[in-house]
Amino acid sequence: MEKVSFLLDDGTKAEFYPLEQTKLSGRTYLLVTDAEEGDGDALILCQTETEKDDARTGGKELTYEVVSDDELLEALAPIFENLLEDIEITK
Repeated sequence: MEKVSFLLDDGTKAEFYPLEQTKLSGRTYLLVTDAEEGDGDALILCQTETEKDDARTGGKELTYEVVSDDELLEALAPIFENLLEDIEITK
């Protein structure tokens, strides 16, 4: 599995392994972990797309925010568990 780098608001980089992606109510969510194999900490990220004057990215910039809303996490956790079948998401 390949790591993906994310640029944080403070300018530092964080690297995660993407596990799965899903859509719910028209929004895209990404399940990522800090461990390539075995148990690790996982985050669910919500993708947003913004317009930006940058020819390299086709005028679009993807940003991700950590999902922290408990109701949304409870709705997303079983979706990711079903997609991956061999994981259990706990708080």
